[in-house]
Amino acid sequence: MAGASGLPAAAYAKRRKQLMRLAGDEAILVLPAALERIRSRDTHFPYRQDSDLWYLTGFPEPEAVLVLVPGRKHGETLLFCRERDPEREGWDGPRFGPEGAVEAFGLDDAYPIEDLDDILPGLLEGRSRVYYHFGRDADFDLKLIGWLNRVRAMVRQGAQPPHEFLELGHLLDEMRLFKDRDELKLMQRAADISVQAHVAAMQAARPGIREYELQAQIECVFRMHDAVPAYGSIVGAGANACVLHYRDNNAAARDGDLVLVDAGAEYRGYAADITRTFPVNGRFSKEQRALHDLVGAAQAAALAQARPGVAYEAGHIAAVEILTDGLLRLGLLKGKLAKNLADASYKRFYRHKTGHWLGLDVHDVGDYRFDGQSRLLEPGMVFTIEPGLYVSADDNTVDAKWRGIGIRTEDDVLVTKDAPKVLTDKLARSADEIEALMAAR
Repeated sequence: MAGASGLPAAAYAKRRKQLMRLAGDEAILVLPAALERIRSRDTHFPYRQDSDLWYLTGFPEPEAVLVLVPGRKHGETLLFCRERDPEREGWDGPRFGPEGAVEAFGLDDAYPIEDLDDILPGLLEGRSRVYYHFGRDADFDLKLIGWLNRVRAMVRQGAQPPHEFLELGHLLDEMRLFKDRDELKLMQRAADISVQAHVAAMQAARPGIREYELQAQIECVFRMHDAVPAYGSIVGAGANACVLHYRDNNAAARDGDLVLVDAGAEYRGYAADITRTFPVNGRFSKEQRALHDLVGAAQAAALAQARPGVAYEAGHIAAVEILTDGLLRLGLLKGKLAKNLADASYKRFYRHKTGHWLGLDVHDVGDYRFDGQSRLLEPGMVFTIEPGLYVSADDNTVDAKWRGIGIRTEDDVLVTKDAPKVLTDKLARSADEIEALMAAR
């Protein structure tokens, strides 16, 4: 039976077994929970579990450490977590406690987090390799080094301390890169919620509306469907759409402006990531449509490369060629296509890559290159395809009719053994589709 994480305990157990098999019987793996972060004085930022710990357990609480000890006869999967505390639970909500954690998450054993200092050195002893994310949490790094030094201090009594320290991501990132059937169901749900949110924003748009009003429409839909923002929603009207990570979301959208919305829901830990650009008054101008169509053509060219055996980077290369050719045709660039590509002249108007891995993190884990070469796509990978064009309002080198136009179109794509599956395909994408959707409000 699936828990609040959306996946059954058996699914997490399978992942832990796979990871321990990769690590080998002489290893130990240590994964602390994400820290709670103070927002101001007595208030905290909303808590979000470390993605790796979530991936391996579905355990939602802070102040926890997962320890995997492959081949240990007395139990391979151990969790250290907070004990039950009626007084604190009256303030902050219920806790699982060690006993509840074992039952709910299919662990071999669990202990109070206060016992970590006494127990972990004994678990480290006799193991030759430690897998851990060094550098993420400086305080925990120091604690781990202290536990290792306690084992080293007992070498004369026959203790065998670990002698090799390895980055946990070398094993776990590759596992997380390939999504299984259960994960894809959650990612599709996140995508579907995000599509509904973007529709709500488009249909609420009108000249004079504030960016934060559109943001409110989007995030209302997220919460109505038991999701949260996967990242800070970007709502940029007019020239604000040219700011790639625009944050203010407080300007008014004027008649004739485009609005760029980059927003995605996180559902059960899994992110969606969608961008659409639409005219606040429901009708694209000639210049807006020309650039919007060009971005759409670049996205289609990149999508055609989303097949097994094709280099990940091929999508970006295809999009850049389409964008550069179109910019030359429209007069925003001058000269020959080959020279503009060689000089990367397009970067004046297109400063970012064409996508990124997607999963538990909106910019998910996984290598993009091996030995200096772009890796080949394989079924189960999910990534975004998001070309864009951004003409600064202050760019006096181009005709005034183009200035202040920012456009991005982004979808979430699953690589399959055949044609790619666009998880966000239900959302209007072309200028005609967007105008029709906005006219139906």
